[in-house]
Amino acid sequence: MDQVSQFLSWLFGTRQGVIWLIAGGVVISLIIAIILERRGREIYYNHELTEEDEDSIFSVFESDDEDA
Repeated sequence: MDQVSQFLSWLFGTRQGVIWLIAGGVVISLIIAIILERRGREIYYNHELTEEDEDSIFSVFESDDEDA
């Protein structure tokens, strides 16, 4: 138990420990982002747009009031 206490005091109490803590968080976030990006590309792959797809995408941006 003393080793855990020493490690935590080093991790949060020294400049080098805090740098390692931040670097570890960045690396873990990067790994998670890469995994989620790959899964997203598998689910939402690039495919040819049909006429129905184009209509649904651009209908959001079209104005109902065409007089303006």
